[in-house]
Amino acid sequence: MPTLQDITDRIRAAVGNHPGLGKTLKLDLKGQGCVFIDGAAVSNENMPADLTITISPDDLLAMAAGRLEPAYAIMVGKMQCSDLGLLMGLEEPLKELISRIP
Repeated sequence: MPTLQDITDRIRAAVGNHPGLGKTLKLDLKGQGCVFIDGAAVSNENMPADLTITISPDDLLAMAAGRLEPAYAIMVGKMQCSDLGLLMGLEEPLKELISRIP
């Protein structure tokens, strides 16, 4: 299982100098910690965010590799989000970000 540091490093590399999503995002990694993304800043701070996605590290990496579709993950309970409308509005930039996680 990937560690919180592994996931954080991968997300930090994926974000790079990208201007961000226009909203703050917290990835709650189901008891492993969290990754907070605010523009190009990536940390492990557990802060309130515009959108919180709860997903296991393994499922996040499966999604990044294209082995798990976000809609399917939500339907079967592998992924939860705090605001489905916001998630849908950010669908394309989130897919792009997640696809850049090696």
